[in-house]
Amino acid sequence: MSTDLPADLHYTVEHEWLKDGSPSTIGITAVAADALGDIVYLELPSVGDEIAAGAVVGEIESTKSVSELFSPVSGTVVEVNQDAVDDPSVVNSDPFGAGWLLKVEVASTGPLLTAEQYAAQTAG
Repeated sequence: MSTDLPADLHYTVEHEWLKDGSPSTIGITAVAADALGDIVYLELPSVGDEIAAGAVVGEIESTKSVSELFSPVSGTVVEVNQDAVDDPSVVNSDPFGAGWLLKVEVASTGPLLTAEQYAAQTAG
C-alpha cells in the first residue's frame, strides 16, 4: 500500500480528504480505498444538498462491506462526480485524482489533519 499522501490536502480521521478551493473537493484516501477492496457502488448526496461537517453524507459499497462517507465540511454540494458513480472502480485506481466524490461550496470545516498527522494516525 502506498503511503504517498498529497501534502496539499487535508484529511479526516474517517479517511476522507479535502482539497481547498472554490469549490472544495472531497474524496476518500487510498488507505480507505485499499481497506474497502473493490468499490462497486457509491451513494452520494445530490447537487444542492446542504451537508454538515462530521455528518454521514453517503455510502461506499465494496465487495467486502458498506462504509459510510463522512463530510469534512459544512456547505452546499455543487457537483457530484458522475464518472465515479457510473464506474466506482475509479475510486480504487485513482482516489486522489479522477476518483474524487464531491465538490462543495464550504461554509465551515470540521476537524482536519495534515498529511503528516494522517500518516501517523494510519501507520498503526
